[in-house]
Amino acid sequence: MNQAKHPIRFNNTVLRDGHQSLAATRMSTAQMLPIAPLLDKAGFAGLETWGGATIDSCLRFLGENPFDRLRALKQAAPQTPHLMLLRGQNIVQYTAFPNDVVEAFVRCTSDAGCDIFRIFDALNDPENLQTAIRAVIESGRHARGEICYTQSPVHTVESFIEFGVQLADMGCHSLAIKDMSGILPPAVAAQLVKGLRKKTGLGVTVHSHDTAGLAAATYLAAIDAGADAVETSIAPFANGTAQPDTARMLALLAGNPRCPDHFDGELLMEIRQYLEKIYLELAEFTTPANERTDADILVYQVPGGMLSNFRNQLKELNMSDRVGDVMKEIHYVREALGWIPLVTPTSQIVGMQAMMNVKFGRWKNFAPAAMDIALGKFGRTPGPIHPEVLKLACELSKQEPVTTNASKVLPPGMPELRRKVAEAGLPETDEACVLYAMFPQQTSAWFKGESVIPAPAAPKPAPQAPPAAAPASVRRMVVTVGGITRNAIVETLP
Repeated sequence: MNQAKHPIRFNNTVLRDGHQSLAATRMSTAQMLPIAPLLDKAGFAGLETWGGATIDSCLRFLGENPFDRLRALKQAAPQTPHLMLLRGQNIVQYTAFPNDVVEAFVRCTSDAGCDIFRIFDALNDPENLQTAIRAVIESGRHARGEICYTQSPVHTVESFIEFGVQLADMGCHSLAIKDMSGILPPAVAAQLVKGLRKKTGLGVTVHSHDTAGLAAATYLAAIDAGADAVETSIAPFANGTAQPDTARMLALLAGNPRCPDHFDGELLMEIRQYLEKIYLELAEFTTPANERTDADILVYQVPGGMLSNFRNQLKELNMSDRVGDVMKEIHYVREALGWIPLVTPTSQIVGMQAMMNVKFGRWKNFAPAAMDIALGKFGRTPGPIHPEVLKLACELSKQEPVTTNASKVLPPGMPELRRKVAEAGLPETDEACVLYAMFPQQTSAWFKGESVIPAPAAPKPAPQAPPAAAPASVRRMVVTVGGITRNAIVETLP
């Protein structure tokens, strides 16, 4: 099929990557629900509503059950396919899990309403993806294999295309180029789209961040090269470290034969106006540094989804004045650990190691997760580990490098998880088990009603703000999960 004859499709990311990239993943379900029906009506090909850091954020910061969020959003926006971001064997955590835990997580997520699974591995190691891809296919859902784009001496257009062929051979229904750092040049995007479509025959989506100011131009080149879809957000949770704004992309495509003509500008503006209020409510977690174009990212290659959270973490550590030093050190650590792509969880691991190197001296404090990367516990790295770093990791851990993938050696985990949740007095459901596997303390606190639920923040007035809108109405929704009844306050549009 000649995609150049068909309008490009937009997936919208505002309810996941948009606020993860610009507001430290702090948008609550109550803030999302009023806008979900409008997003459903807008005509997007998909809504990214789950996965990534949202599951951790729900439990750790918002006092929410993430599966409740997915069910509620699916009910509020039932017509548009829902997407989630899945870290392969890591699920949505920073370590590998047994195959049966990965499979249970996929089943639960499918049952809760996810339609399309964006499945990636931080190292682009196909062995870390096979279990998740198989589980998604068995669940009857769409498996979208993600190719994490990065730049290094060991990464080439040809190697990315070959990885795409491996994903197709594993059964993926479509492919995506995941440009998590916003460093994909337009011409390279066109080469990748054409090469992947030619070699695999599968549809190709392009996902980028506008951190370095390239994403919109990259999307245009990909669209002209035959991409099936691109991923956009909605301002103010757009541009900067997030995806390009939907209205902006429509304006850039004006006159292009692939420009979609079904979007209602007034509806998009209504959505934006609501989101502007939410952005003000989340002002504590936003910063102009995430909103501006930063060409230094072309050197550091730090993902947009990480920058928002990472700057917040450095602020809490009283290291805001060392951000530049830490970013430079990230480049060194990445090379030392085998030129790994920077995407969750490797971006956070490399970022933490870089922070410790700056604070204490190089490798004076060797983070356990960074040590595990050096030892091969996360999978096969694209390039070799620096010999002195590998030697230090072996000495400190008293272990030899791992040569067998975790998916082949980890024993089944669900029986032990059922025992643990039962001992903790939690429901012995698959949902409780998989959440407990990743976030045991936070999961226990939620089910026992001990989560700290933040009070709604008062919106901070913007300069020269327009007159206040009519007051929103509030309704109370009763949710029962695992035999425990909770009240959820949901704000609705005026």
